[in-house]
Amino acid sequence: MAHTNQTQHHVVIIGAGSAGLCMGVQLKKAGIDDFVILEKGVGVGGTWYWNQYPGAECDVESHLYSFSFEQKLDWSRPFAGQKEILEYLNGIADKYDVRRHICFDTAVARLKWQHDAGRWHVATDDGRVFDAQIVISAIGMFNEIHWPDIPGIHDFTGNCWHSARWNNSHDLSGERVGVIGIAASGIQLAPEISPLVEQLYLFQRTANWVVPKPNAPYTDEQLDYYRQHPEAVQQSREEIYAVWNTLATFGDKQFLADMEQSGLERIAEVEDPATRRKLTPDYPFGCKRPLFSDLYYPMFNRDNVELVTETIERITANSIITIDGQRRELDTIICSTGFETTSYLTTLQVTGRDGVALTDAWSDGAQAYLGMSTAGFPNLFMLYGPNTNQGSLLFMLERQSEYVMRQLRRMDDEKLAWMDVRPEVMRAFNDQLQADIDKVDVWKADCGNDFYYRSASGRFVTQWPHSMDEFTARTSKANVEAYEVKAAGR
Repeated sequence: MAHTNQTQHHVVIIGAGSAGLCMGVQLKKAGIDDFVILEKGVGVGGTWYWNQYPGAECDVESHLYSFSFEQKLDWSRPFAGQKEILEYLNGIADKYDVRRHICFDTAVARLKWQHDAGRWHVATDDGRVFDAQIVISAIGMFNEIHWPDIPGIHDFTGNCWHSARWNNSHDLSGERVGVIGIAASGIQLAPEISPLVEQLYLFQRTANWVVPKPNAPYTDEQLDYYRQHPEAVQQSREEIYAVWNTLATFGDKQFLADMEQSGLERIAEVEDPATRRKLTPDYPFGCKRPLFSDLYYPMFNRDNVELVTETIERITANSIITIDGQRRELDTIICSTGFETTSYLTTLQVTGRDGVALTDAWSDGAQAYLGMSTAGFPNLFMLYGPNTNQGSLLFMLERQSEYVMRQLRRMDDEKLAWMDVRPEVMRAFNDQLQADIDKVDVWKADCGNDFYYRSASGRFVTQWPHSMDEFTARTSKANVEAYEVKAAGR
């Protein structure tokens, strides 16, 4: 798409990951062609484009972690890896003619609401401005990298990168490698690189529950059967849905106990008793983000793998020093420290009605009505916004994009210039949401989960505490009175 200083569009979508693609498909199906997707990368896929570390794969079975409108019959294994998921998303961009709407290598810097005109000005880092009636944020939770705040980290003269920006050109073979942060990405990449390196040090702040994840590739016979029987894939999808529909609500005490038992059984496979103790969590399953792997615990039986639980004091030009005075010399440091998951759209400069900044509106933490609309920011919708993390993300994104489409149809049918969720509606929704979150016992335990779940104020801003069924029911209601609206031309 040619660069011009300012262009006008009906809809601007920010991000060409799963959310942006899903929204683009919905717009195309509705006959809306006047939209543009602004993507800071040079390819589609979002999380699956950026996270190319060894072992990257989904924790939700692919028969469910796929869109209902584009079910793939021949996933190579139950939990697909990054490359296969990225291929799937690229296929959607092409099949549904969404790719031509994408401006790649286009990073959004600022959004400013023009109230008199009833439009948004979306400014990019390269000086362009996209003028739009509707803006849809599809940047989600995993947009801003979190780097560890460790003294001396910039003094390290070896190789250092974040797991979310993997250095594919560097060979780790025979090196002394330190991985800082052992959570979602760390437990996937560490078993993959452990056979390659001379020595692997895993710096763990808090032990995690890592439960089984049987992920043997499907046989040729199984794949042939799925290809010939789409109904079998649909049945598998429904069975997986039934599990995830309640799993992430953390309300089934017996299920939680079973998960803990399965985790303890896997930890028992670690031969060294001291390492076993360090790997055993002292909080209930679900307090922190649950992790899944069949490869993680066996890795600790390798002679070249050491678990380090002492706090890092500082990093030098060639080593990491822990508070007990131990110095471990390293060739490469990999920061597997995740993302600023609670920031959402505040990673950009957003100004709404009356010049209010989104950072001020969210001073108590990110919040929105149904996770999609924030009072004072008309015609702005969010996909994978606050408190929408639950079960299969792709299922949740379909429900959110359908909800947004209903609002766009209403604007068209009623000739509306803008719509803005009423403050009292958003407040009541979020007050009840926080009350419901407080009823989830495992989230009240002390496990250092502030980084992933909570904003600086302590507000729980990432998780949907109910089932996916309940989210579907809530987002399917007409709720026309929830929004203040203004007719065009008035």
